[in-house]
Amino acid sequence: MTIDFYYLPGSAPCRSVLLAAKAFGVDLNLKVTNLMAGEHLTPEFLKMNPQHTIPTLNDNGFCLWESRAILSYLADQYGKDDSLYPKDPKKRALVDQRLYFDLGTLYQRFGDYYYPIMFAKASPDAEKMKKLEEAYQFLDKFLEGQKFVAGNSLTIADIATIASVSTAAILGFDITRYPNVNKWFENAKKVIPGYDELNHSGCLEFKKMWDKLTQK
Repeated sequence: MTIDFYYLPGSAPCRSVLLAAKAFGVDLNLKVTNLMAGEHLTPEFLKMNPQHTIPTLNDNGFCLWESRAILSYLADQYGKDDSLYPKDPKKRALVDQRLYFDLGTLYQRFGDYYYPIMFAKASPDAEKMKKLEEAYQFLDKFLEGQKFVAGNSLTIADIATIASVSTAAILGFDITRYPNVNKWFENAKKVIPGYDELNHSGCLEFKKMWDKLTQK
């Protein structure tokens, strides 16, 4: 059984899938996909994913993209229990809400601020930074009185969120201004399997790319 995974090590969404696969004991056949060379635009790739985005998972012909959807799929398909993605409707709904918050607010606002600087040589936008800071204020509030993003147990919401938070942190975004986020971050790094190997190393790759593209 081969599960192909098309990705880039520096991508936060891709790294979240690597972390989840590690947690669920899933072996991925890693396929680094060079976007600059158009490897995501080949007929073979477009047949799998017409949106030509990464990460993309091909589980023996079942193709799925969007990292948070992939996390949910891996949990349901390969999780030995439901601890990382509870089956209880209310607990699962809270995990889903946090996943959607990461997708639509936390990571989205990170990209809104940093990617124009990185890829279009735009000047920093103070209003976009305020929106990013607001997102971290929301996350700080979510974490008030609890150990993890969706309660007191580690879930796939933590895996998605730590990929986003660590990427902002490696670029110098000061998460120590958000005490609950900072406390969670330091703890989650220790308890998420493969964090240094699969996530921190990718953060360093992303930082190298940032430095290269933003140098004056």
